[in-house]
Amino acid sequence: MPAGNVILSAVTGFRDTSSGKTGAGMPSVAVIGTRGYPSYYGGFETAIRKLSPYLIDKGWDVTVYSRPGATTPSDPDIDLRVVSRSTKGLETKSLSTLSYGLTASVDAVRRRPDVALVMNVANGYFLPLLRARKIPTLVNVDGIEWERAKWSPLAKRVFHTGARLTAKWANNLVFDARAIEDYWWESFSAPGVFIPYGGEVPPTLDVPEGLSHRGYVLVVARFVPENSVPEFFRAVPAIAAKYPVVIVGSSGYEGELDAEARKLASEHSAVSWLGHVSDDDLLLALWQHAGLYFHGHSVGGTNPALVQAMAAGAPILARDTVYNREVLGPGGRFVLPDPNSISRAVLQFMEDETELEESHLSNLARAAKHYSWPVVCKDYETALRQLLPR
Repeated sequence: MPAGNVILSAVTGFRDTSSGKTGAGMPSVAVIGTRGYPSYYGGFETAIRKLSPYLIDKGWDVTVYSRPGATTPSDPDIDLRVVSRSTKGLETKSLSTLSYGLTASVDAVRRRPDVALVMNVANGYFLPLLRARKIPTLVNVDGIEWERAKWSPLAKRVFHTGARLTAKWANNLVFDARAIEDYWWESFSAPGVFIPYGGEVPPTLDVPEGLSHRGYVLVVARFVPENSVPEFFRAVPAIAAKYPVVIVGSSGYEGELDAEARKLASEHSAVSWLGHVSDDDLLLALWQHAGLYFHGHSVGGTNPALVQAMAAGAPILARDTVYNREVLGPGGRFVLPDPNSISRAVLQFMEDETELEESHLSNLARAAKHYSWPVVCKDYETALRQLLPR
């Protein structure tokens, strides 16, 4: 490691897992605010897995800031041209995003990329550092974190303040849903660009072991109240009396809902709890062959899991929100977050083969038209290029 990086390591915990820059004269972008490259943690990480190689193909030098142990360097699909830089942070529920955002921003200030792509308004606190170094920023604001029930009142204030700072200091914003774009204009008078998440149509995959095509009900969600997990769990016994139920997800912190999922699986032979699934092929197969996928997310914009479920061709029953209606369009099926309403709607949907097929075809067509990765990546590249110094 060069002497300068030894000093930097002592301050920020920096670790460079690549051989260095991809070439002189290229515009450079630093990605701040994800768990790293390549990572399979969530929507941000999926977007960066798709976007980073695309940007390099378009002539960019790409550096992605990572968290130690959060990436998969053995991933056979890894693009070795992407520079992965790891910095230190605090691995706690409330401080991880802020601490890693700080150390990544400090490192970026020293390296001075041509532009920074920042994910999550919690990193709005560090935008003045980047602005002082004349590094323009494109910030994906994500959802409305200060409305999520999982956060304490203090954490909600931290996110809301981060949003106000983002509106003030970012050079441009990315909204993944039109409804989020409207919210930011009304709340912060902040314009930006609309760029949703993409979905990838998978090849035909084998039906997961022990299941049958269109014969089971699936839910994929992080175990937090705003994803309608408690309501769905209370609906499970009635659903499992007629159809197998597959639950994918966890809280990540062994909370009450994890215990409830474990109890459902132990008390009902038709219920399977798989926990967090990092195997993309298994998850895609589960969506592809599900009789029905229940999507209960209520806070945020375009949800990556919903888009990918559409692209996999899953028939979908979604919680009735402005965000889910925007994504699924006029062909969507919706339900209120009430256990009786959910169980009744699921059973009616599963018993109507014609409706399931119509939902399958409608979701495939809408995903291909409005939520394709090539279009998403092109829009990001355009927005980043517009921030380059003239």
